[in-house]
Amino acid sequence: MATADITRKIAWKDLTRLSVREMLIENNISIPWALGSWVLAWYGYYLLALPFSALFFLTALRQVHNGFHQSLGTNKQLTWFTLFFNSILMMASIHAVKFNHIRHHKYCLSEEDYEGKSAGMSALGAIFYGPKHMWLIHRVTWQLGNRNYRRNMLLELGAIVLFTGLVFYFQVHFLMYHIVVMIFGELMMAFFAVWSVHHDCDHDTIARTQRTGWKNAITFSMFYHLEHHLFPAVPTIKLPELCKRIDEALPALEKKKTF
Repeated sequence: MATADITRKIAWKDLTRLSVREMLIENNISIPWALGSWVLAWYGYYLLALPFSALFFLTALRQVHNGFHQSLGTNKQLTWFTLFFNSILMMASIHAVKFNHIRHHKYCLSEEDYEGKSAGMSALGAIFYGPKHMWLIHRVTWQLGNRNYRRNMLLELGAIVLFTGLVFYFQVHFLMYHIVVMIFGELMMAFFAVWSVHHDCDHDTIARTQRTGWKNAITFSMFYHLEHHLFPAVPTIKLPELCKRIDEALPALEKKKTF
């Protein structure tokens, strides 16, 4: 079934509106995990800090992902700051990621979809592709992005270099740990954020999804990816309700599981 046919059958526009509580959740969801990882790393408990760091990366990705689609419930200036601040904490230009993600929705799994290149690889291939993926994301933004995207990317990369330089110059060990783990996370993005939700998909079934409650709980609803592609303006916190509406209206719709 064509995407346009699906979207016409589902009521979704009301799901784009966030209550104050939902807005606060989406804009602050990563903070507890960042603080938890930093406190544990401060005391030298690096192994205990790792799960908190992983959940920080995941929830920060959820936060900026909503920001890409103006779904945080905040104005453009605050959304820009969210992307900029998370660029420093996640060790990549998030505006560069945004540029490629918007193209990913427009050209999904085609030759012009630079974000989605690893979707057609093996799992191991996608993992090894990680460094090239991150380089390509920034290079494509510089080559194809407009002046605002290039300026934002340079600003964010400059802030990352300054932050990293200060942290290592003053030997702030818990932040040194954070930087190393975040770089590793970025190198896994081709596998985690692309391959896992798009492998063995095509133009008919463009993305995978996850319907198991506990799996969505531990992944903060980030694997409702088919639903996101169908309705990108719907914030992550509203995706469980969107899934119910899709399942009720289109029970026969093919849904490939993420894991």
